[in-house]
Amino acid sequence: MTTAQSERLHGIEVGRAQEIPLVTRCGRRIEVRCLRLGHPDRPVSRIALNVGEDQGGEPGVWAALTPDEARGLAHLLLQRAGASERSAGSSPRNSAP
Repeated sequence: MTTAQSERLHGIEVGRAQEIPLVTRCGRRIEVRCLRLGHPDRPVSRIALNVGEDQGGEPGVWAALTPDEARGLAHLLLQRAGASERSAGSSPRNSAP
């Protein structure tokens, strides 16, 4: 397990200010965090996406995205969500959260 102290020692700082995961219907926890790597004077920022294991224990995955990559992923997710709603014949206003 990584502690905050060991993260700092390795030049990794994980933002935990908005650490509210999304839990999917299949039980996977999806966490989005700010990740800063490198020297404090010139940090490299990434958005860390962590998709945890499922209810059956299948391992999850993670990715470290640049801000542009994160925006691209957000765009694709919104686009696919809209298409899925349209094909199902529902409108966003009538969809359950």
